[in-house]
Amino acid sequence: MSTQLYTYEEVAQHNNRRDLWIILEGRVFDITKFQDEHPGGEEVLLDEGAKDATDAFEDVGHSDDARDLLKKYYIGDVDPNSKPVKVLREEEVVHSAPTGK
Repeated sequence: MSTQLYTYEEVAQHNNRRDLWIILEGRVFDITKFQDEHPGGEEVLLDEGAKDATDAFEDVGHSDDARDLLKKYYIGDVDPNSKPVKVLREEEVVHSAPTGK
C-alpha cells in the first residue's frame, strides 16, 4: 500500500477546531480529535495547525511519549513537489455579501 500524499494547499484547508491537520517532519497528521487532550491546550494547536509546525514542535522539546502518540494521527506525507502556502484562518476569510439589484 502506498503512502497518501497531500499538498501544502490541501493541508492548509484543514485549519479550524472542527477539522485540523498539521505537518511535522514532512508527515501529515489529523489532530482534530487530539485537541482536547493536548497538555498545552488546543490554542497552540490551532495557531500552529494547517502548516508545517516542525520547528515549533521541536522548540518545545516533546517527549518520546508525545512522539509515539502522534502515530495514531498519521494520515500521510507532504507531496515533495508542493510548496508551502499562507494559511487563512476562518476568522481571516472575508465572505462577500450578496449584491442587490
